[in-house]
Amino acid sequence: MNSPRYAPLAIGLHWLIALMILGSFSVGLYMADLPFSPQKLKIFSWHKWAGVTIFILVVLRCTWRLFNAAPPLPDNLPKWQRWAAAATHYLLYVLMFAIPLSGWLMSSAKGFQTVYFGVLPIPDLLQKNADLGDILRNVHEALNWLMFSVVALHAAAALKHHFIDKDDVLRRMLPTRHKAPIPTTLTTTTQDTPV
Repeated sequence: MNSPRYAPLAIGLHWLIALMILGSFSVGLYMADLPFSPQKLKIFSWHKWAGVTIFILVVLRCTWRLFNAAPPLPDNLPKWQRWAAAATHYLLYVLMFAIPLSGWLMSSAKGFQTVYFGVLPIPDLLQKNADLGDILRNVHEALNWLMFSVVALHAAAALKHHFIDKDDVLRRMLPTRHKAPIPTTLTTTTQDTPV
């Protein structure tokens, strides 16, 4: 028997946020060692816009989650796995807030205001302070590597459920195409048609 699936909105937000985090992490790695240039500043702006967008989507996801419980895990799942799953999810939510926030603080301390999509200025949270900016850069970097590790653990657990446990934990979060059911019996009419 299949357990209930996540709602389409939850599935959509999950995969959109996951793709944006992966993209933003990759861009962050790429831009970290670039020499200072207008191109680097442009890439930094894209990275910050992605961070703000992720933050907004996570707020939306958490708001939706407050009113919509997640589908239950399989009944036969050991207690320690239930605890590990809950802890991992809570840590992911904390990191999805903490990473954009640490980037915003770092950008403020370094004196680079974030202007969302080049249109909406976002107020700085801190006064310019180069030393604090360097500390916050290290914090932002460490949080990103922690996120990378937790996401890898989350993905490994999902694959274990799918390929080893052979349950539907992963399938509940996969987008699917709904096909019209194929009728099991055909109904025929004996009505004569005019020739």
